[in-house]
Amino acid sequence: MAKIAFVFPGQGSQAVGMGKDVYEKSEIAKRLYDKADEIMGLSLTGLSFEGPQDELKQTNITQPALYVNSFILTALIGDKIKADCTAGHSLGEYTANAYAGSFDFETGLKLVKKRGELMKQSGVIQPGTMAALIGLNENQVLEICEKSSSAGIVQAANFNCPGQIVVSGDIAAVDKAVEIAKGEPYKCRLAKKLEVSGAFHSELMKTSDADLRTALQNTELKDAAIPVYTNVDAKPVSSKDDVREALSKQLVCPVRWEMLIKNMIADGVTKFYEIGSGKVLTGLIKKIDPSAETFNVSSFEDVINL
Repeated sequence: MAKIAFVFPGQGSQAVGMGKDVYEKSEIAKRLYDKADEIMGLSLTGLSFEGPQDELKQTNITQPALYVNSFILTALIGDKIKADCTAGHSLGEYTANAYAGSFDFETGLKLVKKRGELMKQSGVIQPGTMAALIGLNENQVLEICEKSSSAGIVQAANFNCPGQIVVSGDIAAVDKAVEIAKGEPYKCRLAKKLEVSGAFHSELMKTSDADLRTALQNTELKDAAIPVYTNVDAKPVSSKDDVREALSKQLVCPVRWEMLIKNMIADGVTKFYEIGSGKVLTGLIKKIDPSAETFNVSSFEDVINL
């Protein structure tokens, strides 16, 4: 039987104005956004709806803003469509777990708030960056990381889709990787630094690792009601212990998005709904398997039209 998956975006999908229409047209959305402002101790609504962009792209703001926006859209979808399984890219894995019932909205937001603060702090303690390498395979990227390691730590951080791998690490080492990727023999189609405030999904996040593990350890989780495919192993989990472990490891481990989507498809998923801002994930899914059916739900109108 054909299955449906809900997938949730991570950093890079944020956009000023996201969620404004649902806030204005839905009492549920208004209530949840007001609750989010209270938990955050700042106007997440103002930053999401009005910006400025520079502030919205700070990791400690981006993560809660995306989590809240995506969660509210699932609340509005309600029983209109039920997913058989779920996943999220990096931060999106928290939203996926909230949807699957591993924790409630408020618990998830508190974890995401903590994660965003820790990741911002890590970026200050150990400045790092990330770069997308387009048009190379996994072996080539690992080779480039090896050749660049004399300048510092650099690792493959996101295996997004065929020919799109993101590296993460020390600024000098990532710069060197970009330079090597552009030259012979690789001639990378595009090697581009990303606008991020740290070296996410690399060893440089170790300064946040213990504190995030503690926060997860001190949070009461439930078994997920549907399988959650994890970034770390690309496999489905549902027990609360497995969910906790996957979220604990995620910060310093690569996101295996391509493998995760392939595993979902192998397990019978034919329809993917990207819930939240932007269309990054549906774009990746189409590159992984052009036959997959993809849909985007990012506005009040999208929910109504389901």
